[in-house]
Amino acid sequence: MSELDGLKIPQHVSIILDGNGRWAKSKGMPRTYGHTMGAKNIEQICMDADDIGIKYLTVYAFSTENWNRPSSEVAALMRLLNFYLKTIGKKAMKNNMRMRIIGDREGLSDDIRRAIDDIEELTKNNTGLQFLIAINYGSRNEMIRAMKKMLADYKKGDFKEEELNEEKFASYLDT
Repeated sequence: MSELDGLKIPQHVSIILDGNGRWAKSKGMPRTYGHTMGAKNIEQICMDADDIGIKYLTVYAFSTENWNRPSSEVAALMRLLNFYLKTIGKKAMKNNMRMRIIGDREGLSDDIRRAIDDIEELTKNNTGLQFLIAINYGSRNEMIRAMKKMLADYKKGDFKEEELNEEKFASYLDT
């Protein structure tokens, strides 16, 4: 932890983006308005986190369970995500922010996967705030994906059973 005026600042902060739709509904607005406003707030949160010395910021933007929402809301969230990924690059570069997206990319459209690849490539050498966005993410899903990759490597002979330990397993996780 770093310190700010005597306060200990954590190195990694995670935020679950929840309640934006309910907030908008309480204001008489569509749920998608809340999602849009929440995305705008994230930019300020990133700048503030960097300013106070937080090294890693992870936002849980879309869980694997979110696919169960109405299809119109899911489509709106995906459009917002795609727009955000395509427009955040200049700000990320200006602020030396590295971006990574964690989660199961297989369930995402080709254009979103390309936008993810582009923003990660663009910002890969940035050394400021490490900003992670969890999309199509669930912890159980991450563990299953990791185990499948690890098992495939084991079957190929990339490592031996006695080499399997926590560190080896961790190397297959998203982060």
